Amino acid sequence: MRRIYLYCLAAVVAVVAVACTAVKPMPVAQTHSINLALIKDAPANKYVGMEYGIRLYVNDSRSTSKVLTKYDASAISLPQVRVSPDVNSFVSESMRRYMRTMGFNLDADVSTDYMLNVAIKEFNLGYLSGVGWSATVSLDVCVYDANRQLVYPNVVAVGRASGAGSAYDFSYGNGVLNTAYNNALEDIDWDRIAYFLDKKSSPSMEANKQVSGEGNTSLESTVIRWYLDSSPRGADISLRVVSSTPDVKNTNQNYVGSTPYETTETFDIIGLTYNNSGNVQIEVTCEKAGYITQKKRFNLRQAIDQKEISTKFNLIKEE
Repeated sequence: MRRIYLYCLAAVVAVVAVACTAVKPMPVAQTHSINLALIKDAPANKYVGMEYGIRLYVNDSRSTSKVLTKYDASAISLPQVRVSPDVNSFVSESMRRYMRTMGFNLDADVSTDYMLNVAIKEFNLGYLSGVGWSATVSLDVCVYDANRQLVYPNVVAVGRASGAGSAYDFSYGNGVLNTAYNNALEDIDWDRIAYFLDKKSSPSMEANKQVSGEGNTSLESTVIRWYLDSSPRGADISLRVVSSTPDVKNTNQNYVGSTPYETTETFDIIGLTYNNSGNVQIEVTCEKAGYITQKKRFNLRQAIDQKEISTKFNLIKEE
């Protein structure tokens, strides 16, 4: 009986020993470091002298914080990748440096600065056998004015890059990712952003820029000469805005003086642009006791181009 017990014990020990030698330790995913860097300088001093400053706000809107999203060189596990600095800090700091090099005036005046909002949608690196390293950086860009009105709608700037190299040498992937980011920066329409920060010499050069009351449009700097007369003189002159575009509101009559009325003024009609000015009129009313009231309308596009509104009312006595 003792022999049988010892035999069974020896058999169990043997089975356990074989089982232990068959179990292999779980592989530990290797961690690789990627250093994010701005590899190319921006065009220097391209936007110096803009009328208004701009503020940059960056937020990380990626669906995953992983940078390495594709990798088929390992069938067991996805290598761990650590980026330095973190993506959000890097994009914020490097874009500020990029914009300063171009001449943008960052954080000039909180009351008038425009706002550039950048949402990071993709910041991805991958490796596929037979293809090599590839990277995609996607940035969602929009601009608001100082009144928090959207003036440049969300536009996606995308940078892509690819390159060969060993799947186990992450320095190749590092270079591809930095190149993709640089391409995304170059894909941003900086000229369009600068357009909103500068005041052009002619309203037609900023045809869609709306008057907001901040004085940042060419329309608000365009001086219009008014000369309104009547026969006989001494008639009251009132003005009102008549609009057929939803961007500009109609107004009530506003008394401005008596004939002869002569002045030079600029337009501060909220919502007015050069393009919609053809759908906006100024109605001039001339009134004098004992005479029939007369009205005339002037198209604003014509007034802007001619820089003048002038007319004479030949009043007719009431019978």
